[in-house]
Amino acid sequence: MEEPDLSTLPARAADTTPENPWPLHVLSRKLKEHIERSPQVWIEGQVIELNRRGQTAYLTLRDVDAEISLPASAWGTVMARLREPIERGSRVVALVKPEMWLKTGRLTMAVRDMRPVGLGDLLARIERLRQALGSEGLFADHRKRPLPMLPHRIGLITGRDSDAKKDVLRNAALRWPAVQFEIREVAVQGASAVSEVLGALRELDALAEVDVIVIARGGGSLEDLLPFSNESLVRAVAEAVTPVVSAIGHEADRPILDDVADLRASTPTDAAKRIVPDVTEELARVRQCRERFERQVRLLVERESDRLASIRSRPVLSCPGTMVEGRHDELQRLRGRSLAAVSTAVARASDGVTHLRAQMRALSPQQTLDRGYAVVQLAAGVAGTEAHPGAVVFDPDEAPAGTALRLRLARGELAARSEGTQPTAVPHAPRSNAAPSPTTPKEDPRDG
Repeated sequence: MEEPDLSTLPARAADTTPENPWPLHVLSRKLKEHIERSPQVWIEGQVIELNRRGQTAYLTLRDVDAEISLPASAWGTVMARLREPIERGSRVVALVKPEMWLKTGRLTMAVRDMRPVGLGDLLARIERLRQALGSEGLFADHRKRPLPMLPHRIGLITGRDSDAKKDVLRNAALRWPAVQFEIREVAVQGASAVSEVLGALRELDALAEVDVIVIARGGGSLEDLLPFSNESLVRAVAEAVTPVVSAIGHEADRPILDDVADLRASTPTDAAKRIVPDVTEELARVRQCRERFERQVRLLVERESDRLASIRSRPVLSCPGTMVEGRHDELQRLRGRSLAAVSTAVARASDGVTHLRAQMRALSPQQTLDRGYAVVQLAAGVAGTEAHPGAVVFDPDEAPAGTALRLRLARGELAARSEGTQPTAVPHAPRSNAAPSPTTPKEDPRDG
């Protein structure tokens, strides 16, 4: 067959047209050149098909967590270097380089080296992942969410028609018959287990009526429980809003899901016992609380009754009039004392007023007049002096002969006229100790 002139063909795939297309072998060759420039890479997978033809082994490798597979081929020298023979279901890591068969356009992986993954390798890988997630704080106690005391609806993720499902439903119903379940049956082992469990977890976590989620599976080999140590599933459980209970395998099984879950149950049966209370125990606890409450109320009533009786027995309450009568007597006594004190003060003040009145009367000019004295006053002014009418005469020279006088007596007045100085018949008594002279009183009657 004559080769076409490549110089007339488009240099790039984007330049091809219906009128100037690439021949198929050109596309195949370019794809082969592009693919074979890819570097070799270590991959991990599970052998699901194995056929030997002469010195070549043809395998199909499937992803351990997803439904993705690729064909691979290994030369006999590669198979001969294996520490132990592989078979269907074996988990391996292989150094592969992509190749393309030009005639058929088939993509395959050329195996340059292969190593089976043993239990020790799986355990070491799980422990490395466990330490890495633990250093991020995904297993910290403060991240653990408390389970509700009495969940009304429980989300259950378990295998299809599995014993784990039956154990959880039966034991939960025995302990609390009113409990309800939202069940999601998924694959719990194999390549699709992680994706199905993840989908069920996100679906139940989005339901507001689901109070707690239980992921349950029975026992199995380490390979069977590997999906529950998957990093994507572990992180999804850590980010869930609803509390998650891990009930995987038996007590000895320890997938990473147990560390990140809010509660780890040793078995599915143990999970049912720990997420719902026992109705018999709760009824007994309610009865005990009721009895305790009644006893406390009774003791409180008795204590307060005794206190009330003690208060009522006091005199102030048993005979309230006693306090009033006592205060009344005290008030009367104080009232009598007040009246007596006031009366005494008034009498004493009255005596003082009487005494002062007597003193005033004794010093009064009227009193002097009452004893027979008289006050001599000028009836008219005296020429040549400053004396004015009504002035009291203290000296005979103040009233020369012929001076009109007015004599003021104890009762009434007399008109008189002076005849001049008269001789003294009796010696004059000292003015400081004797009573004033009838003709020369010291007091001005106008002062009284």
